[in-house]
Amino acid sequence: MEIWRSCLVCVIWCLATCWAQDPLAPAAITDSMCTTAKSCDECIVKSPQCGWCESKGFDDDSYSRCDLPENLRRRGCKEDGLNFPKNKLIEVEAKPLSDAGDAGEIVQVNPQKLFLQMRPGEPTRVQLNIRQAEDFPVDLYYVMDLSQSMANDLDSLKGLGDKLAKVMKNITKDFRLGYGAFVDKVKMPYVDILERKLQNPCLHGAVCVPPFGFRNVLPLTSETNRFSEEIGKVDASGNLDNPEGGLDALMQATVCKEEIGWRDRARHLLLYSTDAPFHIAGDGKLAGIVKLNDGKCHMDAVSMEYSASSEQDYPSISQLSGKMQENSIFPIFAIGRVPPGSADPMAFYRDLPKFFHESEVNRLTEDSSNVVELVEDVYRNITSGVKVEDDAPADLFGVEYTATCVDGIPHKGMQECSGLQLGDNVTFSLDITMTNKTCDMPMKNFTFSVGPTAFKESLQITIQAICDCACSEERVEGPDICNGNGTQVCGGCQCFPQRSGAKCTCDKEEAEGIDPACVWQNSTVECSDRGNCECGKCLCNTRTNPVEEIYGDQCQCDTYSCELYKKLPCGGPTRGDCKCNNVTGLNYCQCKDGWSGSNCGCEENSKKCISPDGLVCSNVGVCECGKCSCNDTKKYRGATCQNCDSCPSECDLHKPCVQCKVYKTGKYKDNPEACNSCPHEVEVFEELPNRESTDRISCVFKDENNCNFEFTYRKLGEGNIELQAVEEPSCPLVADVLWIIDFERSLDLSCVIIGNEQNA
Repeated sequence: MEIWRSCLVCVIWCLATCWAQDPLAPAAITDSMCTTAKSCDECIVKSPQCGWCESKGFDDDSYSRCDLPENLRRRGCKEDGLNFPKNKLIEVEAKPLSDAGDAGEIVQVNPQKLFLQMRPGEPTRVQLNIRQAEDFPVDLYYVMDLSQSMANDLDSLKGLGDKLAKVMKNITKDFRLGYGAFVDKVKMPYVDILERKLQNPCLHGAVCVPPFGFRNVLPLTSETNRFSEEIGKVDASGNLDNPEGGLDALMQATVCKEEIGWRDRARHLLLYSTDAPFHIAGDGKLAGIVKLNDGKCHMDAVSMEYSASSEQDYPSISQLSGKMQENSIFPIFAIGRVPPGSADPMAFYRDLPKFFHESEVNRLTEDSSNVVELVEDVYRNITSGVKVEDDAPADLFGVEYTATCVDGIPHKGMQECSGLQLGDNVTFSLDITMTNKTCDMPMKNFTFSVGPTAFKESLQITIQAICDCACSEERVEGPDICNGNGTQVCGGCQCFPQRSGAKCTCDKEEAEGIDPACVWQNSTVECSDRGNCECGKCLCNTRTNPVEEIYGDQCQCDTYSCELYKKLPCGGPTRGDCKCNNVTGLNYCQCKDGWSGSNCGCEENSKKCISPDGLVCSNVGVCECGKCSCNDTKKYRGATCQNCDSCPSECDLHKPCVQCKVYKTGKYKDNPEACNSCPHEVEVFEELPNRESTDRISCVFKDENNCNFEFTYRKLGEGNIELQAVEEPSCPLVADVLWIIDFERSLDLSCVIIGNEQNA
């Protein structure tokens, strides 16, 4: 029986330890998080770890119906009555990624559509696979500043179409090229509105075309030779001020999707070329234009010009950036050089990438002859990396990313991969968590997208929030239901006004405010905030770990809040038990035999403190918790304080006693009392035995008579010493002594005679 009990204790302790080490164990939330919920709907929103028992036979007089599923099962909740919804992921559309040479629709993002059912607080992992396809269509639209200062660049651009087409064919077989031009709003003070100046705005006798806001000269086309043809037909124009209407042109080129010819499934590049700064939102007021830019397409069907140029203001940078992101447009700002002494326009463009989702800024040569190289470099730079972003509302959803790039190693917190080549596969794992705020929204379905920033394909995720229980629609009333004082919903009672309690047996007035019967001493909360007060009685919360218990009339006590030793209360069940003082409500450790201390961390076994001579801590220390604490730590050291560098040796300690007891010499020879007080007897031998013994130490001294004596000692334990001494000391003979004296005298006499002869 005793062995069986010991085994049971060990099993319980092991289970407790395993539960304690589980990083996902939700024990910390059970004290009040789940059990305070009064309905199934409230329960499943409290925490993703809470479940509701709707079984009719469940004892909800003693326990809350909302708790951890483990606790509910342990208290008798049937599995078919346990309401514990889990997240669910359904693939709606998942076309495979395209391989090089695949005919038909090119797919670079997989999957394309997902449907999720989610509880607030419970994360779901979604995997997004991306492969930048080879031969993916590319649309490049060239927007050029046609002010007089850019006239020299027109000749260089006439052969641009064929050159670009040749280079881009090495990247993709599906390439289209378009062209648009801009000057500025035809209003003072931007251009001279005198009729003759409008017809020819250029200076110094040069011939120019009338100014215009923006013109779509050549919509996107695969006939790239037409680019050179259209460039050859274009002449420069002019304006008065230095800034141009470039942002107007960029906005129309972005939002006029059909007019420009942007394809849905293509990479969109917008090349902007100028050698001047740009007007921004608010500059329109200089011409009396106060209408804000609406970000819409206003292109005349006949002239293909921006028809609202003189009616609305320039767009802001942020407005333009938003429209470009919306339409997956990648802007490339190619800035020309200006004559020496003029202000460099690059200063206005250098920081633009900070405001755009994706963009590049580069320098043109004097005649724009490096446009082909610039486009090729930018395109290869774009396709060498993938960056993903989402448009999920931050207050409703949290999204954490992990990128697995070509190295095959997951990188937590990363949203981009670099160093890629076309055809490389990369994966992004998204841990999506829904907040409780979603359950306060009128609609419970939400949709957002996540995908690469450089192209339009994305994954569409639709989430249905799980905020209520299906059983909440079933309501049962009757004289035998909830004592006739409430409605049964999901197995529990929802009491009528003026009634309360698990079975609606209490008056509402009794339950209003704080019930003093449920309050512990000077506390301000009921049931020590670790239980529910029902009709003046505390129902204490339960823990996931069955060894841990909350108890007491006001739930003031528990079995797990004692001082820890090695991360366990009272060092674990083998050392002590966690108890509670019912008067003070304070926990304390009740240590088992052989253990002591506030956390039972002190072992009372003093055997570890016995020094080699059998003494406790060598008589120069105190044994505490099975360890020696030396009186003088500077003088004594060692596990049992046995080492002392400045102390006399064992031989020195025993020398006086051996001398007085055996040879009647030494410092105790005239002190019989001290000699008789020597603690150890001395065995006398004619010749010392056991000289080869390893546990016996030999000591040799010379006494006051110039005699040598020898003795040995051996430690027997418990402070006892065995001493053995030679019967007679070894003294020099008398004749030898006299001879030595005569020899010394002869030496002295010889020295005197020799000295006198030398003096003579």
